[in-house]
Amino acid sequence: MSDDRTRDEYVLSFYRVRQALGLLGLTFPVLLVLGGLLADAKIHPSISDYYHTTLRDIFVGALFAIGIFLISYKGHSRQPGERLSDNLAATLAGVGAFGLAIFPNRLVAGRENFFQLYLGGWANYLHFVAALLFLGSMAYFCLGKFARTKNYHRRIIYRWCGWSIIVFGILATIASILRITASPYWQNMIEFSGIILWCEAVGIWAFGLSWLVKGKADIMLARRIRRKRST
Repeated sequence: MSDDRTRDEYVLSFYRVRQALGLLGLTFPVLLVLGGLLADAKIHPSISDYYHTTLRDIFVGALFAIGIFLISYKGHSRQPGERLSDNLAATLAGVGAFGLAIFPNRLVAGRENFFQLYLGGWANYLHFVAALLFLGSMAYFCLGKFARTKNYHRRIIYRWCGWSIIVFGILATIASILRITASPYWQNMIEFSGIILWCEAVGIWAFGLSWLVKGKADIMLARRIRRKRST
């Protein structure tokens, strides 16, 4: 009986962490966009640009919360055919979230943070490395772990989320590079269209949705098992 209770507690713990991650992922872009409209009467070109606004605390705080949840998430042990355990994949994603929070995407004169002062332009490069680490780990969860479910409908959702993270992450990366290297005309077009922000937002929403669905699936399975034990 104690083993059953311990198993239920583990499932509930996983569920709460997954729900927290899912809700943070869904609300994070919305909070920044709405806050930017209220504070600055504008939508900034990318999610990362909100670091340089009055919403810096929300940007950094949300990413640190996501990172802490991910690093504290142990998950299931590595199964046959899996390259990474849940713990390692979540830890890599958490480190990526921390990197996004502490390494700004660009330098703003007079507003350099600690890492920009001592690392110079490398701090900006580390921001993009952290983004790739975070999004890559999240895509791996969706496609390499969550999508192993036997439930057809959930498998479709996980695959959609995983490929959305990859595709929109690549588009955001390309647009970010063009924003720096292209002609002034295209730089202005990219900033005015908000393509970077919306590609990043879709990727983050896909991450949040996948964790909400996974948490709901696990708690439903635990309830079915509990009902079977009681009959």
